[in-house]
Amino acid sequence: MLSTVSGPVRPAVPPRLPGVGDTQHRLMEAAADAFADKGFHATTTRDIAARAGLSPAGVYIHFASKEALLFALSERGHEAVRDLIVEAVEAAPTPAEALGRLLATFSQWHAEHYRVGRIVQYEFTHLTPEHQAAVRRLRREIDGVVERVLRAGVGSGAFAVDDVRATVLALLSLCVDVARWYEPGIRRSPAQIGATNASLGLRLVSAAPPTAVSRE
Repeated sequence: MLSTVSGPVRPAVPPRLPGVGDTQHRLMEAAADAFADKGFHATTTRDIAARAGLSPAGVYIHFASKEALLFALSERGHEAVRDLIVEAVEAAPTPAEALGRLLATFSQWHAEHYRVGRIVQYEFTHLTPEHQAAVRRLRREIDGVVERVLRAGVGSGAFAVDDVRATVLALLSLCVDVARWYEPGIRRSPAQIGATNASLGLRLVSAAPPTAVSRE
């Protein structure tokens, strides 16, 4: 169940992926803080190193540039979201439950990881063309998960959707935009935001919201 009870807010960077060492993870956390505070252009490698407790030379042992750090954050954030929504959908017995869980999970992640969410969205143009293409591929994978759920719902008669692709964009925008306005300490918890967006999304596809939207 996606509880409306607020729990501990997760760190800005998603949990460490296999193969990411302690120092790499610390540098990514430092870069996330620096990019969020100062923006990509104004952040220097020295800024990142100082936040991570390293010398500037220590950064280059693990990442070739601050752009490489930006890409690591972008790639890792997209992979984390993709894996979370795939897991949420696979556990759902119906298209409506799948869509509710997906929207709740996606929205809650963007609240809990709002700083990374902002970086991924607003600093995208600073990635190299090759890295932009890699991130776009991950975005298409995320789009595909939502599209498959919608088409399953339309096929079963659970959803009334005239334009599936346009509806995918609208639903994803609802969730991603959370990172733009969310701040810790606001009245609603990340879980409550997720539950609200799940209900809104289900109304958009003309599906009655389930009695409970689950992520647990």
